[in-house]
Amino acid sequence: MRFSKKMMMSRRRIILTVTNDLVTDQRVHRSCMALAEAGYDVTLVGRRLPESVAVQRPYRTVRMRLLFRRKAVFYAEYNCRLFFRLLFTGADAFYANDTDTLPAVWLAARLRRKPLFFDAHEMFPEVPELVGRPRVKRVWTRVEDFLFPKLRRPGCAAVTVCQSIADIYRERYGLEMKVVRNVPMTFPTAGGDASKLLSSVPEGRRILLYQGAVNLGRGIEWMMDAMRYLPECEFVVAGTGDVYDDLRKRAEGTDNVLFLGRVEPEVLRALTPMASLGISLLENRGLNYYYSLPNRLADFVQAGVPVLATDFPEIHRVVENFGIGTLVPPAPFDAAKGLSEPPDPEQLARTVKETLEFWDALPADERARRFASAASELSFENDKKTLLSAVDTIFIGR
Repeated sequence: MRFSKKMMMSRRRIILTVTNDLVTDQRVHRSCMALAEAGYDVTLVGRRLPESVAVQRPYRTVRMRLLFRRKAVFYAEYNCRLFFRLLFTGADAFYANDTDTLPAVWLAARLRRKPLFFDAHEMFPEVPELVGRPRVKRVWTRVEDFLFPKLRRPGCAAVTVCQSIADIYRERYGLEMKVVRNVPMTFPTAGGDASKLLSSVPEGRRILLYQGAVNLGRGIEWMMDAMRYLPECEFVVAGTGDVYDDLRKRAEGTDNVLFLGRVEPEVLRALTPMASLGISLLENRGLNYYYSLPNRLADFVQAGVPVLATDFPEIHRVVENFGIGTLVPPAPFDAAKGLSEPPDPEQLARTVKETLEFWDALPADERARRFASAASELSFENDKKTLLSAVDTIFIGR
C-alpha cells in the first residue's frame, strides 16, 4: 500500500518537552499547533505545580509532579524523570525546548536512536537569574559546550529566536540554527472578557501595560517609580514570576499600579488592545536580554498598541523599521553588583507623556498602516514555515 506524504507524517509521533507547567508558554503552544496541523502526532510534556490550572489543547499534554521547584535539585529531578519517561514512551522524534530540557532529551534520543530537534528560546547561560552566580552559569555553559556540537549530527536540527543568537552559536559551536521568532499568529481573535480585570481602574485613565514574566531585569519597578508623575495613567502588570510578590508589596499604597497575576492567553488577547501604551523595558543583564525580541512586542503590534521599549538591536529593528513606538537608551549595568542604574523617574514619565501625545496626534490611517505592515511581518504564519521545514530535516533518510 502506498502512503501519501501527509499519511506518512501522521504516523510520526513527536514528544516536546518544557520545564514549565504549559499554561502560558505561547511559543511552545504555537509550535505544537503547527506540528499537529501538519499531521504530526504531538505530545507536550511539562510539570504540574500546586497552583497549576487545567489545560485543554487539541494535542496530548502530560504534566509531571515533581518534589522540588527550584535550583539544581529541580533540574536534576526533572531531567531524571523526563529521561525515564522518554526512554519508555513510544515516539519517532524528541523535541527539546531550551537547554534545561536538553540533557534528558539528548540522552534518550541517543539511546533510542531517535531524531532530535532543539529550540533555543534564549541563551540559557545568559538568563538574568544567573547574573552574579558564575558557578551556576559555568555549569550551564559546560552543558551547552558538550551538547551543542552534537546537534550538528545527521538526525538533529535546531532553531532559535533571532539571528543575533544564531550567529553567536554558529561562531561558538559551528551549529547552524534557523530562526523562528517569538511572534504570535496573525491578528488572534480575543476569546475572553478582560473588562473585569480593569474594574478597579478609574474611568478615563490611560492604560500602560506590561505583559509577560515578572522576573528580574524587566524594568517593571522603573515604571512603578515613574507612576507618581503620571496620575492620568494606570500601570497594569499582567503575569507572574520570580519577583512578583516583592513588586506587588512594593506597590502597596500606590493608587495607579495594578498587578493582575496570571492571565489566561485568551483573556490577555482581549486585554492588550485596551492599552494606550505597551511597556517593554529591559535591563542589559547579559547577551540573552541584549539580543532578545520579547514576545510581548509582537503581541502589542498585533493589537495595534504602540510600545515604549529598550533600544537593543533586535528590538530596534522592529520599532524603527515600522515606526511603532519609542526607544529609550539602555540603563548602565554593573555586572559585578548585578544592578542597573535606574532611569530618572520624572524623565521616564515625560517620555511616556510625549509618546502618548505623539500617537494621539497621529492620523488614524497612518497609525493603521504602520501596524498593519508590522503585524503582517511579525506573524507566526511566516515563521512556522521555517519551523516545519527544519523539523522535516531530522527525518531525512528515515
